[in-house]
Amino acid sequence: MPQASTAEQVIDSKNLEPLDIRLLVLDIDGTIAGESNEISETVKQAVGKAQAKGIQVAIATGRMYRSALRFHQALGATLPILAYQGAWIQDPATDKLYQHLPVSRTTAAELLDYFETETLRSRLAVHFYINDQLYVRERNDQTESYRKRSTIQPQFVGDLRNILNDEPTKILALSQEPALVDQLLLDLRQKYTPEELYLTKSVPTFFEAANPAVNKGNAVRFLAEDLLGINRENVMAIGDNFNDVEMLEYAGLGIAMGDAPPEVKALAQWVAPSVDEDGVAAAIEEFIL
Repeated sequence: MPQASTAEQVIDSKNLEPLDIRLLVLDIDGTIAGESNEISETVKQAVGKAQAKGIQVAIATGRMYRSALRFHQALGATLPILAYQGAWIQDPATDKLYQHLPVSRTTAAELLDYFETETLRSRLAVHFYINDQLYVRERNDQTESYRKRSTIQPQFVGDLRNILNDEPTKILALSQEPALVDQLLLDLRQKYTPEELYLTKSVPTFFEAANPAVNKGNAVRFLAEDLLGINRENVMAIGDNFNDVEMLEYAGLGIAMGDAPPEVKALAQWVAPSVDEDGVAAAIEEFIL
């Protein structure tokens, strides 16, 4: 499929057969929330109009469940939140946890050994997420920036092995060097097969590792088919980065944001304007309203 820029459409919505969209799934960062870390009124109104037409809305994010909750509430969403790339699926209305797929303690310890090698230790901030709590080794600029955006207070524990009595939901390695994150992906994809570990990046400086059964595509499939009883053709999904790829491929209509990487745009069926241009509202207007 040809690559698309912000201004060009991979498909022409005017030539599409009428779409029976029943579920709209939205990523948070870079999709409904930009630098402001808030959802614009334009996007809120567009989502509200979609809901008024009977379309259900869900959030699928790499964020913690607790960090995603305020966005879920701001949209008036009623479905479970697909958090941690889908490793954690929970309904805020009932607190029911539908799915939790963690990383094994053995694999978590192996990753920590790798991250703490002499060439990497000073260049990475490592986050372990256990029971929807954030654990880090020590305070640093990267963790502080993450705290401000996520509004989650990390727990500083020194050696992260001290909290490995439980299995982490997700492991995140932050670096100020995007090239280093790419190298982590390359190295660890040679060490672990997709059947052993799910590896991705959600922004250029975030390396993420999760259970091999985890990705947003599987999570959206579970929500649509198992919980709602609808088909993939009834799903419209919007995202902006590599951790959204499986979700965009699964959905009957997968839409990339205008500032998504070229590889992600190339997999989408339509490219919306950027998050700062309220691209989600434009996509809703184009295909739902």
